[in-house]
Amino acid sequence: MAKSGKRYLKAAEGINRDTAYAIADVVKMIKNGSKAKFDETVEISMNLGVDPRHADQMVRGVCQLPNGTGKNVRVAVFARGDKADEAKAAGADVVGAEDLVEAVQSGKIDFERCIATPDMMPLVGRLGKVLGPRGMMPNPRVGTVTPDVGEAVKAAKGGAVEFRAEKAGIVHAGFGKASFTEEALIENAKAFVGAVMKARPSGVKGSYMNRISVSSTMGPGIKVEIASIVEA
Repeated sequence: MAKSGKRYLKAAEGINRDTAYAIADVVKMIKNGSKAKFDETVEISMNLGVDPRHADQMVRGVCQLPNGTGKNVRVAVFARGDKADEAKAAGADVVGAEDLVEAVQSGKIDFERCIATPDMMPLVGRLGKVLGPRGMMPNPRVGTVTPDVGEAVKAAKGGAVEFRAEKAGIVHAGFGKASFTEEALIENAKAFVGAVMKARPSGVKGSYMNRISVSSTMGPGIKVEIASIVEA
């Protein structure tokens, strides 16, 4: 059995793994325990009362974090003509049409977010087996298939975070960096949870949000008191 490192054990001191803390206290503990030599990502994991195998219980959406993610996201846009120019002007890192499709098919994927204009989807659809498993396939439900590529690029660069429930009903995402202020992290966490709440599917009966925990890249998960993070 693998042993926890000294840094992890130090960060876990004083944390009761069976106790749920208010989000303000959790953020304070995360920041105090973040001692890595790099700016750790702060992540949230939510256990939902859903079964994503049923179409009416799938949870998926996008959240615009008010204080950004603290990460420089590389964005690719499938577009032609004026829309390609619009994407470049908005700050897209990779822009193309057939050439970009060929590059992705060959395994060259040097981006984290993918946006496409509607007319490009017949081409982009060929990439489902490549982009789908990576969670990067453009989808109109989360605003990544849109004629307004300029705004979509700005949103992706500015802190838009996509989420999707995994097989076990888990939703997780990074919502900031340990260097963020406590207020910024709390605002981002509440915004993300609020977006997941709004995405509650019609097929869910009973409890929707079962457990929430927050952690830093190198630190332990800390349970969050749900009432402290869900906006009334």
